[in-house]
Amino acid sequence: MNSSFIGQAAEHAVNFLFLHFRGGFDAFSAALDAVVKLLQDGLGAIPFVVMLVAFVAIALWRKGAVFAAFVGLAILTIHYMGLWAQTVSTLALVIAATFFSLLIGIPLGIWGARNGRAEVILRSLLDFMQTMPAFVYLIPAVILFGLGRVPAVIATIVFAMPPVVRLTTLGIKQVREELMEAGRSFGSTDSQLLWKIQLPNALPSIMAGINQTIMMALSMVVVASMIGAGGLGEYVLSGIQRLDIGIGFEGGLGVVLLAIILDRLTESFGVKSARKKSRARTSATPTRETVPTQS
Repeated sequence: MNSSFIGQAAEHAVNFLFLHFRGGFDAFSAALDAVVKLLQDGLGAIPFVVMLVAFVAIALWRKGAVFAAFVGLAILTIHYMGLWAQTVSTLALVIAATFFSLLIGIPLGIWGARNGRAEVILRSLLDFMQTMPAFVYLIPAVILFGLGRVPAVIATIVFAMPPVVRLTTLGIKQVREELMEAGRSFGSTDSQLLWKIQLPNALPSIMAGINQTIMMALSMVVVASMIGAGGLGEYVLSGIQRLDIGIGFEGGLGVVLLAIILDRLTESFGVKSARKKSRARTSATPTRETVPTQS
């Protein structure tokens, strides 16, 4: 089956980049691979007991004893299935992809909130990124960066970045105008308005975007196992290739448990930020008792 003019144009564009900028892609690939490898080796060097205690302690701090007990049981289950090394590898890929997604996505979200034309362009681009099937991103990533962790991270960044861009823009645009007017009346500059008013008040929305980015990164890392990403996704892929229900189920269960842990922990930061914001609004609203009356 031959592709149409649109498909041929996309193919020529990718081939042009590969032929004329191969040295740059190789250098970038080596640098990114070194970062991901360092993160994987660092997490892998931490003893299992230390990681278990750390996750349980964070869960106890953020969500309470019940969720801490679940986290401990989930991690012990992953370890019992012999998937701890794969889980650490997947966690490292998710952290790397999420970090770069936030590094790029949050500034883009700020730009979109403060520039109407930029928002229109970004919205169209994000619609394209979110609706394009995840498997399609793997093709140019493999052509430009080869097989392994680097194309997996690149494809994951493209796939996982839209939520944080959208929700950062939304959060900043929803900041109450009276707060902005109060800041301007005190002579605040644009950068001061951004850092001291807009971003703090948009934090619950931004945290929701970070949460969604982590979840999408985790789902894409599993898909990217087909190009050598490794981790739990490779275990699931092995189960599919062998038609082994047991291996597939164990790999899938490991992904689910890791996803629940990451989802609940990151969600807790956004929920508590929203509660603090709500309490601040309530305390700032004058009640009947606090409003002075004229005698």
